[in-house]
Amino acid sequence: MTEACASCGLAVAGSTAGCQRLFESIGLREYEDMRFARYHRIAVDVYAMQHPDRYGRSAKSFAAHLTGLCAWLENESTAQSVNAAVQRWLSGPSPIQKPTLPPTYGAITIRDLVDAEDPVRYGEVLRRWARATWDAYAPLHATAREWIASAQGR
Repeated sequence: MTEACASCGLAVAGSTAGCQRLFESIGLREYEDMRFARYHRIAVDVYAMQHPDRYGRSAKSFAAHLTGLCAWLENESTAQSVNAAVQRWLSGPSPIQKPTLPPTYGAITIRDLVDAEDPVRYGEVLRRWARATWDAYAPLHATAREWIASAQGR
């Protein structure tokens, strides 16, 4: 029997716990097969932004995942250094407050990624999933970019 995940809306056996198991299966795939490992951080960021009730409870966690999504979509080659700067920036007292969340988190879910077993297709699906999730957060795009600029000392 399938029920909707309380966060992303995916109809899956086990509801929210079933959705979490799919996420864990992705992590296992990335750990076991290096062809998928390069996508680990962005897969975590996208999943977290579709499940902010669990992975974005604090303003710092939310900011780390939102800026990670922004950085990766805007320039994959510099995302790692942006993420490092954001982590340093968030390591002290919180310089931010958690903003209001959008009503939905994107129409593509982790199910699409689980079903992509070829590394090339996996990357393509991940990019679509990331873009759909980022688009759902459109009201916070400027906030993410401001946080990145602050983290980089601009």
